[in-house]
Amino acid sequence: MSGAGTASGADPFAGALGRIRSPRPRIVLVDGAAGSGKSTLAERIAHAIPRAQLLALDDLYPGWDGLDAAARTVADDVLRPYRRGGRPRYRRWDWTLAAHAETRVLDRTRPLVVEGCGSFGAGAAALADLRVWVETRDHERRRRLHERDGDAFGPFWPLWEAQFARYAGRERPRTAADLVVRT
Repeated sequence: MSGAGTASGADPFAGALGRIRSPRPRIVLVDGAAGSGKSTLAERIAHAIPRAQLLALDDLYPGWDGLDAAARTVADDVLRPYRRGGRPRYRRWDWTLAAHAETRVLDRTRPLVVEGCGSFGAGAAALADLRVWVETRDHERRRRLHERDGDAFGPFWPLWEAQFARYAGRERPRTAADLVVRT
């Protein structure tokens, strides 16, 4: 989408929140690379939209190589049923057991904020009312990930980054954004 707005500065999230006007969006997608600030922004957006529910792709990735699978799940099992009056649902991934866990059903009468690497993928961007791309410098992303996860992410960084690069090269998600937030 051309003409995407950009938010940056002392509180880059304020600009994104300012884009949420009446009528409130029903589906908001927040995408970007690991450690860019997606979760923080998505939480603030969800709090700004009355009754919004928040879905983190961390609950959908079926392991460290599951970015594309999670993108398909969001598009096919969550957003399409949500838009068409169906039953939006997904099976949560249990990272400890490395297996799918319970099925969770979302309330399609409530607004939905989806955040995670790949959330614009597999046709999901076309189903959203607002698409927000979050970006920051690579060294800052690494610092944030280390601060959040300690050394847990480290061994998987090359795999995840390669996967994200393929996704970004194939789908060009930044170009689908209505708003780009630099953190």
